[in-house]
Amino acid sequence: MARIVQKYGGTSVGDVERIKKVAERIKAVREEGNELVVVVSARSGVTNELIARAKAVCAEPSEREMDMLLATGEQETIALTAMALHGVGVKAVSYTGAQAGIFTDKHHTKAKIKTINAAPIERDLNDGKVVIVAGFQGINEDGQITTLGRGGSDLTAIALAAAVQADKCEIYTDVDGVYTADPRVVKNAVKLNEISYDEMLELASSGSKVMQSRSVEFASKYDVVFEVRSSFNHNPGTIVKQEVAYMEKVVVRGVAVDKDQAKVTVSNIVDRPGSAARVFRALAEANVIVDMIVQNIGRGGVANLTFTVPQTDSQKAVRAIEPALKEIGGGTVDVKGPIAKLSVVGVGMKTHSGVAAMLFQVLAEAGINIDLISTSEIKITVAIDLARADDAARLAHAAFALDKL
Repeated sequence: MARIVQKYGGTSVGDVERIKKVAERIKAVREEGNELVVVVSARSGVTNELIARAKAVCAEPSEREMDMLLATGEQETIALTAMALHGVGVKAVSYTGAQAGIFTDKHHTKAKIKTINAAPIERDLNDGKVVIVAGFQGINEDGQITTLGRGGSDLTAIALAAAVQADKCEIYTDVDGVYTADPRVVKNAVKLNEISYDEMLELASSGSKVMQSRSVEFASKYDVVFEVRSSFNHNPGTIVKQEVAYMEKVVVRGVAVDKDQAKVTVSNIVDRPGSAARVFRALAEANVIVDMIVQNIGRGGVANLTFTVPQTDSQKAVRAIEPALKEIGGGTVDVKGPIAKLSVVGVGMKTHSGVAAMLFQVLAEAGINIDLISTSEIKITVAIDLARADDAARLAHAAFALDKL
């Protein structure tokens, strides 16, 4: 008997018929003698609908109330899934994030998990029940409902797998696994049988929609091996695990595009120690994620900073920066967006040269201008015009022969 954590995304539980099919899949696994914790997302489209309703009644709804509202999407799904299991003769119980003992920090809409008290889940597992947990949500020390940000159900599943010491963690979605690129954009993209945590993390943080980056980071930290697979068939998916030696033989394993970015330029700030620190401290305090930072050489006593942030956080970034600029003696802030980030990723970059040259060459030949460049040991990212993002992805995929993997 194995202990398994399964997570089903919004498209997998998109309507009553799909919820019933998920219940049948769960029943089959349960009848093999396995213990099951099942994490579910809100039905596809529900979260966006709730956000639209919130903005219809208030242009800038409070983050606390947004958490209260958005948490209802998953609560609907857990109850329906438990009922569907009851309907096919399987003992099941639904849990909100709070009932599942998922405790977070106080950052509404982007909370981080601090601890999990899995004792209630353990009791119900020992009683032979399938435990259905609402993904994406938790509770803070003040008893307030919090949510974990987009894709937070992945994080819930990975964290619960670690907390209950699961033998397997399966992430069910609407695709067969992790591909070398988005198959909707690159038609000859190839499914990968295995990928390292580091590669998956870089792809996720670079715009791949298969997994949320924080969930991959958590899996790596606690060594939770998981499989990304489709809920619409029984095909093997992609195993995500620690890097192994043979993975370095492939220089580039994937291409990702993030089309929800904005470029922020802070101009004419005083060129002295502490100026940049004050700007980025203001962004950190506002919980704005920053990427691709470039600072030019100071001239005439002033300097410029350029960096990228999620497009949805661009105005929050401006509001955070403006008071900081007054403190350090002036400056201006401008936003350009949305823009796109194109990333190529592979652990093989550690031991192979020429990746940057190849990427820059193919983009230049296609007349695609590069605004910013950022690198890590296994990733190269460029900021480019949004209108050319899909073209750039196809060019990079072909240049590194990823259809041959």
